[in-house]
Amino acid sequence: MLNTGSNQALNAYAKVNIEAAINTASPVQLIVLLYDGAINAIASAKGALSQSKIEEKGRLLSRAIGIIECLRTVLDQEKGGKIAQDLNDLYDYMKRQLLLGNLKNQTEYLDEVIKLLSEIRGAWVILATPKNTAPAMAQEKPATKSGTSYGKA
Repeated sequence: MLNTGSNQALNAYAKVNIEAAINTASPVQLIVLLYDGAINAIASAKGALSQSKIEEKGRLLSRAIGIIECLRTVLDQEKGGKIAQDLNDLYDYMKRQLLLGNLKNQTEYLDEVIKLLSEIRGAWVILATPKNTAPAMAQEKPATKSGTSYGKA
């Protein structure tokens, strides 16, 4: 187990790495970083739930909902047409699933959102990758488990 000083140093290092990634990322890479943030927050919330850390679970799911809302608000409804509308509806569905998972303390809802976010993230990774390396980069995924399939609640 790490002492508090080590934890603070690791957190500071992680923050610097995140800031560097944000400062050098293209707009598409920023979207991928948002997906990563939401997926990681949900995965961490699952861990908090398994340890009965209910307050932490709620905080992490609120973070994920905020990121999904950010993704929703940057959709260009005019240029995006049906795809933008479908993503808007999907983001709304994800937020509702996270709220249900939080309320019911059931990971199935969280797993479903992780799976949906991971699938969409894969498409953004392909867009963010130079054409000659797209297949290799498309396989990159955040370290999480997937759950159920998308459906109406």
